[in-house]
Amino acid sequence: MATNGFEGIEEQRVDSLGELLDLVTPREHDPVSGRIRDTSVYRGSGASEWPLLTSLDRLGGAHPPHTKAHLEEHVLRNFIRYSRPFLRSQPGDEWELLVSAQHHGVPTRLLDWSYSPLIAAHFATLAGPADTDKVVWRLNWRLVHEHFQLPPVAFLVQDLDAMLQARGIASLGELMTRPHPGESRFVCMLDPPALDDRIIAQSATFTISTDKTRSFEQILGEEGLSHALTRFLIPKERLNYVRDQLDLCALDERKLFPDLDGVAAQLRRYYSPSGRRGDSADPGIHRAESGEAG
Repeated sequence: MATNGFEGIEEQRVDSLGELLDLVTPREHDPVSGRIRDTSVYRGSGASEWPLLTSLDRLGGAHPPHTKAHLEEHVLRNFIRYSRPFLRSQPGDEWELLVSAQHHGVPTRLLDWSYSPLIAAHFATLAGPADTDKVVWRLNWRLVHEHFQLPPVAFLVQDLDAMLQARGIASLGELMTRPHPGESRFVCMLDPPALDDRIIAQSATFTISTDKTRSFEQILGEEGLSHALTRFLIPKERLNYVRDQLDLCALDERKLFPDLDGVAAQLRRYYSPSGRRGDSADPGIHRAESGEAG
């Protein structure tokens, strides 16, 4: 079992990408397709002790977190106010605006994940100090949806209003103004619209919770869902090896940020003495230099 305050969450050590793939590969074939199909999503963390905090959780700092969660509505309103001249197309509703805000680094309650364990490993290897263990988190989101009596599919943005209303929450705006969700608390998967090529390249998805007063693993723990999470620990002494394996597979910035920023970031890191980006940020699944873990 995991330590560092992650009681009830299974933890396994991986020394290579091969070990990671073996551990995440389902043992049984999907009964419908007859193929091996995963029901999990993955998130990289640059330090083994980092909890699963959203950018909104960390807005006032991570020690303690959640101190400025009450500003969520004001942050989004100002994004709406100032972003319009720069958006290539206008979002269809407030949920698309929330996804767009997250994508561009605005603090939101969305938590970044990827459908690919290797993409999560990429972000884990580049985040945090070089002398610490890294983690690839796995979430079996089907178990979460079953617990909250939700359909076994990741929601699209157009599905969310109906889901909230069924739980007595009229809109995203009302959700944001609630200090605590009370009995209406739930967590679900949200597949974002393809706002740009990065979201597609990174197999990106989100979790969203009605509770902005707890870290993600705390919420699941209180709901009896710690078993839906697994932590795959990459020891610090194996970090360079795993990073080199990712580069051999072309799982790098050029692949995951298909633009000039990605090209520059890959060259800057690949030819540096350490082979790492060289900072202690917690990089985002959508953004090359942000503070969000992918």
